[in-house]
Amino acid sequence: MRDIDLLKRITERSSITIQMSVGTIRTRLARLLEPRAPRPDLRLDAVRKLRAAGIAAGINAMPILPGLTDREEDLDALVRGARDCGAQWIAGGVLFLMPASLKQFMPFLEQKFPKLVRQYKEWYSQHAYAPDAYRKDIAARFENLRRKYGMGVRPQMSNSISWQSPQMQLALQNGG
Repeated sequence: MRDIDLLKRITERSSITIQMSVGTIRTRLARLLEPRAPRPDLRLDAVRKLRAAGIAAGINAMPILPGLTDREEDLDALVRGARDCGAQWIAGGVLFLMPASLKQFMPFLEQKFPKLVRQYKEWYSQHAYAPDAYRKDIAARFENLRRKYGMGVRPQMSNSISWQSPQMQLALQNGG
């Protein structure tokens, strides 16, 4: 938010979009998953302030963590929160875990959520992606929730803002 005045100046001459990551609106879970990141309510409030300033802004609900942030009521609350703060779009994506990340994530999971360890090992030990059926289910849930709350899926870039530099163009056209 410290740069909102600069962002407003940019929008006078150019198209700009801000995408805020919010994986869950459950504060305690968010603190556990991202201990040094701003709380979800602060992120949603930032989107509210950006929108009030006329800046295009939306939410990236990523990553969706199987068994942790994927409950129907949690996703509904997240999309509703996005709508209520004025976000223009919301996109969701399931956790992608490369082997190096998996090595870092599994000890955390074993310590904090041991009941999920078997599922994560089964899903992520051979592939970086969750099973296709699960990813399709999450995509369908997001589509239904976007429809329910009237949310878009991605930024709509406006071509109405056009700025011409005061610098003169070189007269080199057609190979001349």
